[in-house]
Amino acid sequence: MCGIAGIWGDVRESNVQSMIEAQHHRGPDGHGVHVDVKQGVLGHTRLAIMDPLQGQQPIHNEDHSATLVANGMIYNHPQLRRGLTDAHHFKSNSDSETILHLFEDHGLSTPRLLDGMFAFAIADGNRLILARDRIGIKPLYYGRKKNENGTESLYFASELKALAPWLEDIKEFPPGTIYDSESGFHTYYQVPEQIPVELDLATHIRQVRETIEAAVEKRLLSDVPLGAFLSGGLDSSIIAAVAKQYMPSLHTFSVGIEGSRDLEAARVVSKHIGSVHHEYIYSASEVIEELPEIIYHLESFDQDLVRSAIPTWFCARMAADEVKVILTGEGADELFAGYSYHKSIHDHQALHKELRRSVTRLHNINLQRVDRITMRHSLEARVPFLDTELIALAQTIPSELKLFSDKNGQRIEKWILRKAFEDLLPSDIVWRDKEQFDEGSGMVDLLPAVLERTAAGIDTQAYQTQFSADRLRSNEECYYHSLLMQQFEKPQAILANVGRWSLD
Repeated sequence: MCGIAGIWGDVRESNVQSMIEAQHHRGPDGHGVHVDVKQGVLGHTRLAIMDPLQGQQPIHNEDHSATLVANGMIYNHPQLRRGLTDAHHFKSNSDSETILHLFEDHGLSTPRLLDGMFAFAIADGNRLILARDRIGIKPLYYGRKKNENGTESLYFASELKALAPWLEDIKEFPPGTIYDSESGFHTYYQVPEQIPVELDLATHIRQVRETIEAAVEKRLLSDVPLGAFLSGGLDSSIIAAVAKQYMPSLHTFSVGIEGSRDLEAARVVSKHIGSVHHEYIYSASEVIEELPEIIYHLESFDQDLVRSAIPTWFCARMAADEVKVILTGEGADELFAGYSYHKSIHDHQALHKELRRSVTRLHNINLQRVDRITMRHSLEARVPFLDTELIALAQTIPSELKLFSDKNGQRIEKWILRKAFEDLLPSDIVWRDKEQFDEGSGMVDLLPAVLERTAAGIDTQAYQTQFSADRLRSNEECYYHSLLMQQFEKPQAILANVGRWSLD
């Protein structure tokens, strides 16, 4: 996992160095710059996961005619590599080097062949290639700037904060997209629109179980220590329990306020699966102290995102002392109908469409939180539920098996997911009521004390009027917005990219 940055159409190495420095937390294990004196500059800051000794970037091909900087993890790189060794000489065991040689052979088709999470840039002669993974697990932003000679240059980076000093207009690079400086943007993937398939229940359950197990297993590929977030909820408990089947020793991590339900449930799961468990109890004072930095790195003021970012922050900080790679449970709610608002959708076709829509929206909301907060602590997060094979499978499962109505008419969220793993976890964990991370960890219970000491002085109506374009929903959100404004000298480009789950 890493941070990338670059300029194409202007050779300003000092600007790229500054962009890399702004993202140093993404890769404290080393950094490098490639300068093409005629075209531009590529920069990289590295968190060493695969081949820590030899996997430095930028990576050049054999004759230095093409250069790559990449952020992410390619899970099928061993298989891809076997098909490339006859024609190419590999200098490392890095998964990123596989991308470069694959591009030499397959050009713009390269992202279609990659199974993983990634954002990368390739300088190939006069061409610049940019690409982002299918779902947008790894971030990428870009913008254009007029040069003094009247030409235009393209800036790109992994985080908004790296671009904000240089650009007034920053855009998020679309998921499932590749850009070629010669031919423009090309979409190579969209979340499938599939009609649910009628199969017997046992087959549906078996397919869910097998696909999730395969998704977890492939994400255990690492040359450094790996662990799992464990809130005690269904999603993270499944991921941890499956991972433990393949690992003799698994470290798990949980946070919350004193007496929180998540801490208690996580202890039960950890004891059941036999993990090496770590927990951290945080207070209102700690939240207040850390909030400015949390929002700076989150690059958002959205109150739902900030609420869930706070426990993620403390969990990532703790985990980084033990591991460099972490498994998380994001994506299960969107695939299997886990949110409370799903219960208000009674039409099966409408629910099916809403679940697909929610998966397409993850890139700049929940996935942004996961990436920014973990990477602030130089921790690589992997999301097994967002494996593209699992996404495709989930689209074929009837929504009535996801949000199941029992004989009493009670609608049970993620029912088929629970059934698929009811033999692997304690019954009270499998059938535990759904709680958001900020609820189960106790963050919601802590909020009144936090806001009373921080946001009480804000005139909510006046602040909302002053910043009407940002559609601020509450006094709480006004406070987060004010913190973001304080963190950036030029905040407008940051504000323009804030994702909004319910307002977009």
